[in-house]
Amino acid sequence: MPLSASYDVIILGAGAAGMMCAATAAQRGRSVLLLDHASKLAEKIRISGGGRCNFTNLDAAPENYFSENPHFCRSALARYTPRHFIDLLERHDIGWHEKKLGQLFCDEGSEAVIGVLKRECDAAGVRWRMSCEVQKIERADNADFLLQTSQGAFRAQSLVVATGGLSIPKIGATPLGYRIAEQFGIPITKLKPGLVPLSFAPMEWAPYAALSGVSLDANVRCGDHAFRENLLLTHRGLSGPAILQISSCWTHGEPLRIDLLPDGDFTLDVQRDGDKLLANVLAQRLPKKFADIWCAQFFGNKPLKQYDEKQRAEILARLRDWRITPSGTLGYAKAEVTCGGVDTRALSSKTMACRDVPGLYFIGEVVDVTGWLGGYNFQWAWASGHAAGASA
Repeated sequence: MPLSASYDVIILGAGAAGMMCAATAAQRGRSVLLLDHASKLAEKIRISGGGRCNFTNLDAAPENYFSENPHFCRSALARYTPRHFIDLLERHDIGWHEKKLGQLFCDEGSEAVIGVLKRECDAAGVRWRMSCEVQKIERADNADFLLQTSQGAFRAQSLVVATGGLSIPKIGATPLGYRIAEQFGIPITKLKPGLVPLSFAPMEWAPYAALSGVSLDANVRCGDHAFRENLLLTHRGLSGPAILQISSCWTHGEPLRIDLLPDGDFTLDVQRDGDKLLANVLAQRLPKKFADIWCAQFFGNKPLKQYDEKQRAEILARLRDWRITPSGTLGYAKAEVTCGGVDTRALSSKTMACRDVPGLYFIGEVVDVTGWLGGYNFQWAWASGHAAGASA
């Protein structure tokens, strides 16, 4: 295939990280080509936050990310902060607001964020190739990268892989980034769905399946990690923010420990509530339907005064440490992110460049850095994209 054009930098993936990297590199005077196999730009940004785009979190810090190399993200996050992206939006007269827990949303929705990134790229002279399939990547004799694609052959000094992970395949997720890493001998850590609902064995979950849609405030713990937010019962298991958060650190066979009384001040007062059924007493803090089924499963549903002091202590102990073991997750189709990825020990934390393959970079979700729910993964996209764009 004859060569179509040569560039300083070719970026694979026109999502959050890819567009940030392209704009940053082009603003340095580099010639940049941005390729994507999709026909629609930045679909993952478009659907995020229900179309409102939770574009960062004010509290973003290394402690909010999972990785086999937990300190790797520190450098990029320190050099491109939430304030930097807020300033970018404000330069384009885009409003934003904080919803809760430091989560920032775009007043005008996801399309406005995509528009800002697109205008930044266009103003800096980035060239685009959409609906462009990468067919083959080679390293030329002079150390340039040669790409054979459905729209021609392209050459570049630097190649940045921003292809994302395996989550949400219906909007175009592919394993291309991992295949490129393998081609160049870059190790990949174990991959699994993250920020994903958890499922339970049908027979075990049968008592709760009819409660689909019921939510409650809880503290959910798994190993050394705990999150307090709402959990949501579904016909197959558990979802909601607390469960999505804990799913990123859950491993198969590990139990969840759920505190259904996270405020810690609830008591079973026989003098006050002795004649009330146990489920009705618990319904002071828990959804009534859930209390009915939970009591029936473990302690029956008698008037409170019919439980002796030891039994009441056991009831409270189980409410504060309800242990259940998921059978699995709902998979990449329902996952918001992919945990694991390109091993960060093979990359420079300052530039995102491969230590042993000069000119090759990996950024965004394809890297083994996974943020919490609530804007943290977008902040990693901005920070890692900016770090690579400043170097590539």
